[in-house]
Amino acid sequence: QLQLVESGGGLVQPGGSLRLSCEASRSTLDSAVIGWFRQAPGKEREAVSCISRSGGWSQYADSVKGRFTISRDNPKNTVYLQMSSLKPEDTAVYYCAAAWRNFWPQSLCLRSSHEYLNWGQGTQVTVSS
Repeated sequence: QLQLVESGGGLVQPGGSLRLSCEASRSTLDSAVIGWFRQAPGKEREAVSCISRSGGWSQYADSVKGRFTISRDNPKNTVYLQMSSLKPEDTAVYYCAAAWRNFWPQSLCLRSSHEYLNWGQGTQVTVSS
């Protein structure tokens, strides 16, 4: 069973940056589309970003476009989410997840959370002064 482990969360001031990592327990991560999701207290889980198996394409929610960058290093079985210009409304638990299918159109990866079969335990990101 594939396990995903997120790290890199923490407390940061508005305008600051954090880099989240999602590491897989097996070397099969390059077979999966990886998504980052987040859930704030009292709110529904929302998709933040997703990246193709090779890293050739990525998608972003409008709320993070231009501020977040997703990337992957398949030999290291790791996917990253670089977050910049953080806002208090970015405060949430961030999860990575793996989907064992491709998406067409690519934007479907943001609207198909049910297709993600493996989830990490989450890492807390708090943006506050």
